[in-house]
This record gives sequence, structure tokens and C-alpha cells, in this order.
Amino acid sequence: MSELKLAMPAISMIDSGPADAAPMSQRPTEVTDGAGGHSQVVIVGSGPAGLTAAIYAARAGLAPIVLGGSAPGGQLMITSEVENFPGFPEGIQGPELMARFRDQATRFGTTIVDADVQQVDLTERPFQLWAGGVRYTADALIVATGASALWLGIESETRLRGRGVSACATCDGFFFKGKRVAVVGGGDTALEEATFLTRFAPEVVLIHRRDQFRGSRIMQQRAIDHPGIDIRWNTEVAEVLGDESIEGLRLRDTQTGREWTEAFGGLFIAIGYRPNTEVFRDWLPTDAAGYLEVEGETGSVIEGVFIAGDVHDHHYRQAVTAAADGCKAAMDAERWLETHALTHAAPVAVPG
Repeated sequence: MSELKLAMPAISMIDSGPADAAPMSQRPTEVTDGAGGHSQVVIVGSGPAGLTAAIYAARAGLAPIVLGGSAPGGQLMITSEVENFPGFPEGIQGPELMARFRDQATRFGTTIVDADVQQVDLTERPFQLWAGGVRYTADALIVATGASALWLGIESETRLRGRGVSACATCDGFFFKGKRVAVVGGGDTALEEATFLTRFAPEVVLIHRRDQFRGSRIMQQRAIDHPGIDIRWNTEVAEVLGDESIEGLRLRDTQTGREWTEAFGGLFIAIGYRPNTEVFRDWLPTDAAGYLEVEGETGSVIEGVFIAGDVHDHHYRQAVTAAADGCKAAMDAERWLETHALTHAAPVAVPG
């Protein structure tokens, strides 16, 4: 399956060697009060945005610390084949792609800490962050915690993620050519994904647990009028059927409780996303949907704090756009540090 855009406060969880394996000149400065260390740039999140930011910051000699978290590095970790990330014409497995991101970041001197950030204090610089009970300080901060897809919460859905169950039709629709697929949801995302999937699937069944959509009127009408979309009102998914891959769904009428099974070759969950902003909500403003608001390209209302990836971008949700954001945030952070005479770049000694 192709890329399910990175979300989750993605963390580097692929073991590619000790986190402190960088050359001594590039390791963060140790402090004497039992804290984890100080870096000119601390990056929160280890998905494509966070690790790309780390690559650029490390190559600039800024010895970044990535506080990646304790969970797998984004939704690419539960994606099988990624065919739309540039540079891999034959495709690449999602976990392998993230391992390469991590290896490239550590090669240039990034220190990756696999711990969740529990608390931050952005009152003054250096900024303070606590992860795994340890305090880290930073002259500049890049927030790249992503956004998590919302799921139905049933065991069979979890078991078959990446094996016919997806949260991104734009990413994965190509793999369902000629298959009958289902889309769950009633908002604009579900309506858009159902319409998009008609390019590949001979029949798209749009499943909604209520008797009317929540999406915009124009998107509702497009779905209702489309000959390739079959709408099932007052219906929910009770179980995803299949062992190695999805084979069908057990559906339930939300009014009568009647259940039945139907054959499907794919299931797309389109009930929304949750931005991973909890630890920053007291410090950085969010929009109506909870995503962080960006000043300019990657800036924020707090000078020295930069934002990258799906934690603010709820339009594209692609690994490649998140990576581009990470690049911009690192470059902006580097320039900001230089402007404020905070750069003390260490030489980048590349192993090998």
C-alpha cells in the first residue's frame, strides 16, 4: 500500500544504533543538573517533517536533538509499499523509508531520544522541554508532531491496517484498481475520498452511520449524483473480515441492529484527523480544527519556535510535503539563530 500520511507524534522507533552514536563534536552539550542536555535546535517529532528538519540542522552543524517519542514514527510505519515518495521508482516499504530517514539524520550528528514530551516551558529562552522525565533546553524549537488519523476502534480494523484498510485514498487508491471498496464517514473528507476512488474502483460504497452527511452541500451533491457511488445511510462497520488482507465487511443497521456481510477489497476510514498538539496548546494558538497556526512560512507567535508538517497542514497530508516543511523550518531556524548570534556550529564529521 502507498503512503498513509505521517501523523502521530511520530517517534523514531527503528533501532539503528545508540542515540548518542554521533561524533563527540556534534553531541549536545551535557548539563550538570541532571538534565538531558542543551542544543541550539530541539525538534519534537520524528516523522518526515521532524527527521528532515534534523538532517538539515545537523548538516548546518547545529547538533540537533530529536525528541521523537515512544510510538512508531508515523503512519508510514503501518504502511506497506510507498510508491509516491520521490527517489524510489520501484517503491519502498514504509518502515524502511523511515529507517533511512533516521539513519541519514544520525549520520550527520543528530541525537534521537525515543521519549514522549510531557511538558514544555516556552516562557523564555532557552526553551525547556521534559521528555521521559528528563529536561532538555533549546535556543530554537521545531514542532513537528504531526496529526493522527481517527479510526473506528475495532480490533479487526487495527489488525488489517496496511493490508486493505487505509486512511488515505489519495495515497493508496491506485492499489485498488478493479476492486469494490468502502469509505466510512460523512464529512467533506469522506465525500472527497469516495469521489476520488471512483477513478480506480468499479463501485465505491459510502457508509455513514446517520441519515444525512455533514459535508458541504456541493460535495454532498457530487457524491449523491455520482453513478459509481452507492450510499448506505444509517450503517456502520461492525467488523472487518479477512485473515491476511481484507475480504469483506460485517455491516450493521444503526436503527434496527440488523447485521449482514458484503465482499470488499478495500476499506478507507475518513472520519477525520486529530493534530498532536496537546503539549503545546497552552503556548501556541490553534485554528478551529485544533491545528497549530503558522506565521509566515514556518514561524509561530513565539520567536524562535517553528512549525512543520501535518501538525499545521491539514490540506495535503503527504510525506513529501511534510519533508519539505521540515527543510524550511530547519533553514528558518538556522537563519534565526544566526541573526540572534546564537549559532556555534560544530564541524560536521561524516562517518565513512
